[in-house]
Amino acid sequence: MNEVRGSAGLPDTLVFRLGTLGSVIGDRFAQRIERHDLKPKHVGLLTALGQGSFASQQELAGRLGVAPSLVVSLADHLESLGALRRVRDPRDRRRQALTLTDRGLELLAACTAEARALDAELTAHLGEPERQALHAALGSLAAREGLPTG
Repeated sequence: MNEVRGSAGLPDTLVFRLGTLGSVIGDRFAQRIERHDLKPKHVGLLTALGQGSFASQQELAGRLGVAPSLVVSLADHLESLGALRRVRDPRDRRRQALTLTDRGLELLAACTAEARALDAELTAHLGEPERQALHAALGSLAAREGLPTG
């Protein structure tokens, strides 16, 4: 029981710190991209499409680990913004693929710029070696979990 009150409590764990920081930073990022009429999940879909074009909605759902219906909903919104287009696969007419448009690439670049600006704000108090070490450590953790790292 005493451990909970001491310095070795939950706030001292990596899980707690990353989770809490992730929530705070995620909210800040969401506020920044709101002006583009986007939410973080939209940016996730844009990012996935930016890493490989002409992916079916079904493939994207698997890659993102979400329900296909969510991909459809996200794609509907992105299509309304002119950020992507749906194309029937000429080899399989039942399959609908998504590709980024020029507007989609512009939105992805704008969101990347917002993320980089937030990165700079969050790490402004760190020295360059600390920033590089943080970046490397988080990249290693992300890679181990099968998340995109670059």
